[in-house]
Amino acid sequence: MPTITVLTPVHEGGYTYIRELYECLRGQKLPAHWSLEWVVQEDGRKGIPLEAVPDAPWISKGAGRWGGAAQARTLGLARATGTLLRCIDSDDLLPDEMSLYRDIEVLEANPAYGWTVAPCLDLRPDGRLERGPYDPGSGLLPERALLDGAKRGALPVMGTTLTARSDLVRVVGGWPAIPAFEDAALLLFCEAVSRGWMQAEPGELYRKHPGQHTASAAYHDEEEKKLRQEIALNRAEALHASGWRWQPGASPDVPRSRR
Repeated sequence: MPTITVLTPVHEGGYTYIRELYECLRGQKLPAHWSLEWVVQEDGRKGIPLEAVPDAPWISKGAGRWGGAAQARTLGLARATGTLLRCIDSDDLLPDEMSLYRDIEVLEANPAYGWTVAPCLDLRPDGRLERGPYDPGSGLLPERALLDGAKRGALPVMGTTLTARSDLVRVVGGWPAIPAFEDAALLLFCEAVSRGWMQAEPGELYRKHPGQHTASAAYHDEEEKKLRQEIALNRAEALHASGWRWQPGASPDVPRSRR
């Protein structure tokens, strides 16, 4: 039975809404022959955030040294068993019970596609939902559509709406070790070596609240923002220039070390 893995990093002080996410995931409808795995990775070893997550056979909990979201996701990826991977932050939600179903449906019907993305709705504290300003039309995305948008300062979609083949995530190196923009970076890396599909229906409720990382002063530091984006964009360009293309079940040859 194929599995879709949902990966969620969480840290102490950042698990206020994680029970809502649990209920959201528990209510997801999947194709009859698919199963759901939720990998929850604590960024740190306090243990308190993991206590907020119920124990269940479909939930895998783990913890590691504090190092930020990119590191937590990478450590959690080691436990992911699904052929498809979706990342959802602990304060966000899926819009409806068919969200994962839609992504599975597209990727199962189109083996040559490496990933899907979807519109994101900002969830305001008063309950209002606001759609992003740059959403492209649904369908097969043109090559470089996301990278070219990012280079203009208008990345068309949120990186956290990405559902990708797990082997693709691994072969492009996962999330770069930067303090933010790592989810968008992974999306750009996947785009550089494979084709992807834009869903018509929203794929994420992005909760706006004062405690989120993207509301912090550090996140908005202009010098760091420029640097982390340059790191991601330059690597995506290098992947495009390499000419290598992902194929289902294929990965580039990696030399074995000699002792």
